[in-house]
Amino acid sequence: MTPELFMNWSLDAAFAMVMLAIALAFVRLALGPTLHDRVVALDMMTVLIVAFCALYAIRADDAAFLDIVIVLALVGFLATVALARFAERRLVMREKLGEDTKEDQDD
Repeated sequence: MTPELFMNWSLDAAFAMVMLAIALAFVRLALGPTLHDRVVALDMMTVLIVAFCALYAIRADDAAFLDIVIVLALVGFLATVALARFAERRLVMREKLGEDTKEDQDD
């Protein structure tokens, strides 16, 4: 087996595994059941898309895709932080509303 053949086989296997992982993460994103599951699935999909772009940069032998990988990773990180903050605020609001309703029921 030549090194070029091994590299092509490895890239094909990596593409297949990344695509399968993206499909499974999409299923988790669609089915939930909670917001936290969806946030983690979306973050996982972002990381997998970054991996896909990096694999394509290797396959195409084009370093320009690595710039896209860096930008996508940064945007994905910021989106995950924003969604986590939203989920935290939502939880705090639910707790406050839950405490208020308990107080209203006691009166």
